[in-house]
This record gives sequence, structure tokens and C-alpha cells, in this order.
Amino acid sequence: MIRTLRAVVRLRRPVGDRTARRLRGAANVDDLRDMARRRLPAGVFDYIDGGAEDELTLDRNVRAFRETTFRPRVLQGLDELDTSTTLLGRPLAFPLVLAPTGFTRIADPAGELAVVRAAGRAGIPFTLSTMGTRSIDECAAVAGPGARLWFQVYAWRDRNLIQALLDRAAAASFEAICLTVDTAMLGRRERDVRRGLTLPPEIGPGTFLDGIRRPGWTWRFLRSDPIRFANVEGLANGGGGARSGEITETGGTPGTGERAVDLAGYMNAQFDHGLSWDDVAWLRTVWDGPILVKGIQSVADAVLAVEHGVEGIILSNHGGRQLDTAPAPFDLVPAVASAVATAVAEAGAGRIEVICDGGIRRGSDIVKAVAAGADATMGGRLFLYALAAAGEQGVDHVLELLRSGTERTMALVGASTVDELGPDLLESR
Repeated sequence: MIRTLRAVVRLRRPVGDRTARRLRGAANVDDLRDMARRRLPAGVFDYIDGGAEDELTLDRNVRAFRETTFRPRVLQGLDELDTSTTLLGRPLAFPLVLAPTGFTRIADPAGELAVVRAAGRAGIPFTLSTMGTRSIDECAAVAGPGARLWFQVYAWRDRNLIQALLDRAAAASFEAICLTVDTAMLGRRERDVRRGLTLPPEIGPGTFLDGIRRPGWTWRFLRSDPIRFANVEGLANGGGGARSGEITETGGTPGTGERAVDLAGYMNAQFDHGLSWDDVAWLRTVWDGPILVKGIQSVADAVLAVEHGVEGIILSNHGGRQLDTAPAPFDLVPAVASAVATAVAEAGAGRIEVICDGGIRRGSDIVKAVAAGADATMGGRLFLYALAAAGEQGVDHVLELLRSGTERTMALVGASTVDELGPDLLESR
């Protein structure tokens, strides 16, 4: 009997590290999402997981990938598989960029620092949000050699504040900026309304009970430094922000803008309803590097972006958190990629990258987006789930799942390089 068992069974090697043991059971992003849901207070999980209103767009972002199937080719005589490509003229280990996310440290105290380190090891860019909970300088300090850092910027009324942020990003060797253009005002995220996780957050009895049910998260949260909007603390425009408003040093005393709860109202008031393509031209006067426009949701606006000379277009509906029933980015990829190629040829412009942001849950989704015409993909929740589930090790784990999934899918559809991926490999239902 023992000989028979030995012929077909191998004992699993014990793993001493508790987090590594936990991650053994995480086979995909959905598993990490379930782990995050069990470890986080319900309100915190809903802030990460939720979308706008009925969450139809949130659902569609993921479902769009599921409704497109492959037409695999076989006997292709594949060479060695290579998931690498280039983006903005620099190497990319596989076609993924980590998206900007606000309030990241509610998932784990290390916040963006853990994600920066993991992205550097994975060979992909990380995008720091203006609303990030770690600063430009903190992220640059932990970025390893060859790491790629992007900075996401909102077109706020206070242009001096934006310029100050971009000067800091340039001094810290950030590579590119992403202008978010889909926040003329904040979408209504009804899970957050029910939980009181507005900006600033409102705390009721349920919040404390929630924390008691998740003592591990609560203990880590209470022992860590206060969460702050690290990039804008100390900078406040007392009048609410005219476009030419001056930046005022707050002095750091409570109630004057140093705390996240105080800054939240100021930043909400800063969103500029008057944002236009002229503001993209203004950014060019204060930033020397690549500019990508994040939040394009139509072919017409993608063509306008080409005409205004940006280096990249990010198809995005803000992760389904702004306008419900907005189009899913993946649904837009074929038409936008074709229109951009035509516009670039007609204008004699240089290469313009098209990035698909939203709904990425597997390496096969990355392959589908690139085959449909995107140059790369972008995702935020996927690393927030991982960060909440297992900290920095979780982020390493999810990025390896996505890289290996990309490689495996390429092999199974009959493509040995990213350049061999094309629309002939896809079938839309």
C-alpha cells in the first residue's frame, strides 16, 4: 500500500511563513478578493470593491472580457515565450501598469510603498495618485534601480498647487503624468454612503463594531501612522481655489489642513468643472515628460487627444466609480485603436499608446486587451485586494499570477511574443 501511495502521491512541503501559507490557497484575483473581504472591516472593503450607483459599469468592466472568447491557433512552432514589450519607449515585463488609487493605506499600513517595491520587482510601472497616502518622495525613496514611477494628477482649480506637485515629481525622476479627466465631480458611490465612508469619513456605532470584528486590521491601523493625503498636506488655498490661487503653507497644526479629514473638503472643492483641452496644453508648459490622458470614453475624444499631442490615451471609466452605465474600456479598444492609428498617420504624429484600464482579473484579460489593439492594460483593485489579503507579499503574488497567466494564455492561443497578438485571435459573442 505504501509503495502504491508513493507512486502517485507526494507530500506537500511545509511552509514556515504564515503569509506564504495563506497565499498558497490564492489561485486568482477573486481568491485574493475573498481573502480581503474576510480581513477588512466591511466599510473598508466596500470602499475598495464598490462602484457608482447600481454598479452596472463596475460589473460590465469585468464581464466584457468574459464575453469575448479566443480563436486559438495550434502547431505554430512557438519560439521561447516572451511577455515583454515596450511602453513610452521603455521596457515592460508584461503589458500591465498599476493604476493610481486613493486612500491606499486603508488596505495595509505600508500602502503605496509596498506596491512600488512589488511593481519594481515585476518590471512594470506604478502610478501614484495625487490623493495617495504616501508622498512622491517616499515612493521615489523605495523604488529600486530601473523602477518606473508615474504620477496621476487632477486638473484642480489651483494651478500653482498642480505645478508644485509636478515639480516635485520631476525632481524625484517620475517618468510620466496621467491627467484624470472624468472627475468634473465625484460619482455617487452608494456603498460608501451607506457605510459613512465619504470624504471626510463619518463614523457611527457600526464603524466601531465593524472594527471589533476585524481585530487584526484594527490593531495594525491603530498602531500605524495616521493616514494622510501625503502629497498635498501642508498646501491649502484658503479661498477654495481660483485658477491662479496662491498655495499657502498651513503650519501643520490640527484643523488647518494637515489631517486627511481636514484636507478632504478642500480637495473636493478643487475639482474643476471647466476642464478643457486647453488645460492639456497648459500641462505641456509645466511638464517636460510624457502626458497621458486618463478617462477617455469615446472614439471622438481619443482622436482629440491625438490632435492635442499627448503621448498616451487611457481608456477608463474610473473603475466604474464615476458615471454608471458608462462604456467598459475593453469594449472601446478596437474602435479607439483603429481611430488613433488613422489620426496618427494623418497628423504625422509620433507613437501614441492606448491603455485599457478596468476589469483586469486574469492574464487572459491582458492578452485579450492587447489582441484587441491596446498597447497595455491598467488595474487598481487587483493589487488593493492583494495588499489587503497579504500585504507586500500579496502584491508580489498577484503580479506573478498575472504575468504567468499572460504567458500561459499566449502559449495556448499560439503566440510566442506580444507582437503576435492580434484581433484574429478573438471572437466576440
